[in-house]
Amino acid sequence: MNLKHLFTPYEMKSLSLKNRVVMPPMCQYSVTNKDGIANDWHYTHYVSRAIGGTGLIIIEMTDVEPDGRISDYDLGIWSDDHIPALARIIEASHQHGAKVGIQIAHAGRKAEDAEVPVAPSAIPFDEKSKTPRALTTEEVEEMVEKFRLAVRRAVKAGVDTIELHGAHGYLIHQFVSPLTNKRTDKYGQDLALFGKEVIKAAKSEMPADMPLIMRISAREYVEGGYGLNESIAFAKEFKEAGVDIFHISAGGEGPIAAAGRPGTHAAYQVPLARAIREALNVPVIAVGRLDEPTLANSVIGNEDADLVAVGRGMLRNPYWALEAAFVLHKEIELPRQYKLGFPQV
Repeated sequence: MNLKHLFTPYEMKSLSLKNRVVMPPMCQYSVTNKDGIANDWHYTHYVSRAIGGTGLIIIEMTDVEPDGRISDYDLGIWSDDHIPALARIIEASHQHGAKVGIQIAHAGRKAEDAEVPVAPSAIPFDEKSKTPRALTTEEVEEMVEKFRLAVRRAVKAGVDTIELHGAHGYLIHQFVSPLTNKRTDKYGQDLALFGKEVIKAAKSEMPADMPLIMRISAREYVEGGYGLNESIAFAKEFKEAGVDIFHISAGGEGPIAAAGRPGTHAAYQVPLARAIREALNVPVIAVGRLDEPTLANSVIGNEDADLVAVGRGMLRNPYWALEAAFVLHKEIELPRQYKLGFPQV
């Protein structure tokens, strides 16, 4: 049996990837007219990573309503007007051999430019943040519908997979966290209920053979926050609801780990990915300071994860995947225009 490595193909349902390199969603805050529509910056940003050999590109956090954005400069998918610009990016990325997903989300209480953010409960993120308004039960049900329609539009735009953002202290995470969900209705009695309903709504709009990814924070780095045992428990419920692949991150209800506390060492989240992979027998994407090619390769070779997301490394270098294959002496299809830069060794 051939050993798996970063540049072996990967398949999940209809998603067929040429390698296991993932560009994770990273907000660009680059919408020019505050209308949520992708522009030339987004086109260049994503298509260059497709040219650069990335197997799966996940378009940044794209929000289901205007007040669901972190800022007014984020992408949106609350209107059919958003479809053409996304479709243009996806089609061009496909031409260069990459598959494309999109992260569907709502920022909840972390919507900085919303006049009054909404959340499960009226608890501000910190002393500098606006106090959100607690959603009514009916409004939560309406929010599920907004996610469903957003997924419908993403499918129309031509994506190969959908990622739901259930991490980093945004709305789905806020519902699943006992720190931020103090409700007494059905969404407080079952903290995973909102997430499960969003998952089922998403699946209802996706082709049957299209896999659903969900990003979760596997632990919260705050006093009284949940840990790995709790995230394994709610991830099991999410898997039963229809999640096919988990994208394992952490933090968000306190200082984001990537800002330096506690994520200061390479691969700090890989043990979380491995634990959820083993507990649920489910494919996972590992992320978090995996920019070094030999390290990223070892995550696959050691079967800690099925796919590896490289964030800041790809912000520095759109051709990270080509460079990593060269460093690791692995075969990768090079654009003919760039072959001179990668001599055979």
